[in-house]
Amino acid sequence: MTKSASDPGWELYRSFLAVLREGSLSAAARALGLTQPTIGRHVDALEAAVGFALFTRSQHGFLPTEAALSLQPYAETLATTTAALLRAASAHAGSADQLSGTVRITASDVVGAELLPPILTALRQAHPQLVIELALSNRLEDLLQREADIAIRMLRPTQEALLTRRVGSIELGLYGHEDYLARHGIPQDMAQLLTHSLIGFDRGNAYTRSAALALGGLQRAHFALRTDHDLAQLALLRAGYGIGFCQVPLARRTAQLQRILPQQFTLQLDTWVVMHEDLRSSARCRVTFDALVTGLQRYMGS
Repeated sequence: MTKSASDPGWELYRSFLAVLREGSLSAAARALGLTQPTIGRHVDALEAAVGFALFTRSQHGFLPTEAALSLQPYAETLATTTAALLRAASAHAGSADQLSGTVRITASDVVGAELLPPILTALRQAHPQLVIELALSNRLEDLLQREADIAIRMLRPTQEALLTRRVGSIELGLYGHEDYLARHGIPQDMAQLLTHSLIGFDRGNAYTRSAALALGGLQRAHFALRTDHDLAQLALLRAGYGIGFCQVPLARRTAQLQRILPQQFTLQLDTWVVMHEDLRSSARCRVTFDALVTGLQRYMGS
């Protein structure tokens, strides 16, 4: 049975989505590893199939029409579903006697860069045919839409159809580098703290803003450096820029970081490992889920 014009193939939507994301045929071609003429043909074919223009061509690139933007969420869903399908299929590509396949994990920047490397290294050593995709973002990936297989979250999951495991709490405290404190002194109360160079959020989100308020009423206006990038905050803290928040077990790894006002500034971050309940029977996801739970619990006890 041949494909009709009203039933365009996935490759057309993939090229359409790449042009949407990249803004030009050439950039989309590089992203997909295809040629620019191929991407152009795909866009033309999809426009012919749907019966309207998807982009306005200009010297500044390809600008999506209103109609194209209305199709974007559906193309994103196709891309997510296709990626999930390939991850599921990957489990059958390895040798029969070894666990194999691809697992996509999502976590915040600081968790992915600072906490997960030793956990994933041990997992790799135990299961060398297992492939990990690590998506680092403070955005909550939608597990129900299969944007990821497993998520590490600092908020209790509220969606149904998820397999969740609370692994414990990570304490958050206020820290300063010894070099900074030697230059500026150690604050003894809130009033003195507000005279220091504080590192905090820029736009933030509801959680970071409420957490800052809970930790002494700090607000955006109090911060001498503002960024929503967790790793940047951590790097600035380690460089001696000023005083900022850090996970207590993580701060212990840097001997030069000194905790400030521990009685006044402490917060427990509930930590969860989450995956879609349909993946319960997936050996590759189950072993990864268990490794994350065990590794994070060990980190919390460090």
